[in-house]
Amino acid sequence: MIKAVIVDDEPKAIQGLSWELANFSDDIEVIQTFSDPENALVYLGKNTPDCLFLDIQMPTMDGFQFLNKLSHTDFAIIITTAYDEYAIKALKHEAIDYLLKPIDSDDLEDTIKKIKKFNSRLITSTKIEDVLISFNEKFDKKKITINTDGKLIFLDIDDILYVESDGNYSTIVTNKQQNIVITKKLKEVNAILPEHYFFRIHNSFIINLTKIKEFIKSEGYVIMESNHKIPVARQRKSDFLEKL
Repeated sequence: MIKAVIVDDEPKAIQGLSWELANFSDDIEVIQTFSDPENALVYLGKNTPDCLFLDIQMPTMDGFQFLNKLSHTDFAIIITTAYDEYAIKALKHEAIDYLLKPIDSDDLEDTIKKIKKFNSRLITSTKIEDVLISFNEKFDKKKITINTDGKLIFLDIDDILYVESDGNYSTIVTNKQQNIVITKKLKEVNAILPEHYFFRIHNSFIINLTKIKEFIKSEGYVIMESNHKIPVARQRKSDFLEKL
């Protein structure tokens, strides 16, 4: 059964699409609807449906702004709108389909087929990803696996200088002048880094202990091999010194 979420500022539009989906196919179930996009963002931050039917023209936040605020998009996205000028932009935002209101039954049938195809590819991709990650963790203890921009990066921990937090995102700074931005909070990154090498020195920073060049005690910061200055949080200073 395909689990669907609908986001549309018009209650009548939500009712209409919910009715269409319920009566058109036994393969799809509407599990949540939202007329307020902010509430939908909170829900989707904690839950992953199979597909999202998203209206583009909403007064407080348009559909594309909504998509940019999503922390992840591991589900099929279907744009719904009464206007046809957004089709190209919808494709650029990786929507799998574009439905014009009022929604035609034949178009809806095609959309459901596309959702099934998308989910089938996603399941296969996830299985392959799990195998690769498991292999890497078992046979190469010096590498971690980073999932970003639709690809897996097998990153040598010796290449990591530090990780910096930016809310729901983190930036991994390497000694190869490469910054890798991932959609993980710092505490999630901390969980996958080997604690023997890494230490969360500040609410916003994790450092590679082997890449410290200097520790300036009087001013409370470390200097990394790259000459970046990283602050040491006062409450973490004693634990940091023990780690050294």
